Formats: sequence, C-alpha cells, structure tokens
Amino acid sequence: IMTSIIKETQSIKEAVTFINEIDANKFPRLISRIIQKLHLKGERTFSEEEEQKLRAALSLDKRALNLVLETSAFILEQAVYHNIKPAALQQQLEVIHLNPEKAEVFSQSWAAAGPELVEKLKRNIFAPKKLEHVGWQLNLQMAQSSQTRLKSPSAVLQLGIKSEDSEAQENVFVEFNHQQLLEFYNKLEVVQGQLDSLT
Repeated sequence: IMTSIIKETQSIKEAVTFINEIDANKFPRLISRIIQKLHLKGERTFSEEEEQKLRAALSLDKRALNLVLETSAFILEQAVYHNIKPAALQQQLEVIHLNPEKAEVFSQSWAAAGPELVEKLKRNIFAPKKLEHVGWQLNLQMAQSSQTRLKSPSAVLQLGIKSEDSEAQENVFVEFNHQQLLEFYNKLEVVQGQLDSLT
C-alpha cells in the first residue's frame, strides 16, 4: 500500500466539501490555471478582480474560495514533491473523499502538465535566506476618540534573516491583527504537514 501523501486534516475535509460542489465543467479550467502558476511562488494565481468573478461563478464566499485554491495548490505541490503517478494521485484523492470526477481532473491535469511543472520548479530553486531569530511584541492601539476606550490589539513579529553569503542579519518586522495571525498560523500548519509527509 502506498503511503498517503495528503493527510485528511480539518481544513482539507472542509476544502474537499467545497471542491465536490463546484460545477464539473468549470473545475478543469480552475485546476489548469493553478498548475500554470504553481512555480511562481508568492504570485497570486488570480487577481482580485478575477477572484471576485470566480466567487460569483462558483458560488463560493471569499474564505471558501481561498481554501479551495490553497488546497488545490497543496495537492499539486504534494504530487510534485512525491513525483506521484497520475493514477495513484487519483486514488489518493478518492481516499480523502474527493468525488471521482474531481479526482480525475487533478489526475489528468497532473499527467498533462506535471513534467513541465517539475522542470520549471527545478529551475526556480535558489539559495534562500535563513531564519536566525524570531522576536515578538504585542501592540495595543488606543482608539482616537475619547468616547470609546476600544483597543485594537496587534502582534509584531521580528524575523532576523541572513543570506548564505553574508554575515549581516537583516530584520523584517511583520504586523498581524488577530485574523491575519490566524491565517498565518493555518498556513504554517500546511507547511508543517508538508514537512512531516517528507520526513
């Protein structure tokens, strides 16, 4: 039995429910676009305007669409990391309860675009900066008006990073409100899942 490359976490279960409800005629175009953009790390698959149209076309709200896009990209990234055969990918997706026609779309898109995607990703590997240090502090923003005592709390992360070829540490400060921190945490869980599945 082949080891499962996709663990059925809570967010995967939720994403699968949304994916299964997407119109079967619209889904292949969505996956094909995600595959085209997968090697461009940090670049959005769809512009803000395209995402609005997609939400209307697929009857999904913003959060649901994000979950569908991120999970679809994650599935395809796993296919790349494990260099899985299209038929095996389809089987594994059916195990996590993706309906057969949706699983087949992933499998066919992966069969068609996989080799080129793997080549593009190989060319994109570069020496990343290393994280040397993490600090944090909480900020409370007092409301301007004297009428209200409301505070909006935010967290500031300080990331100390170093290049392979330099001794100097560069500090990056990132401010999160509660919602942004939660989304960041969820992304880290996905990364953690990917690392776990590779080790």
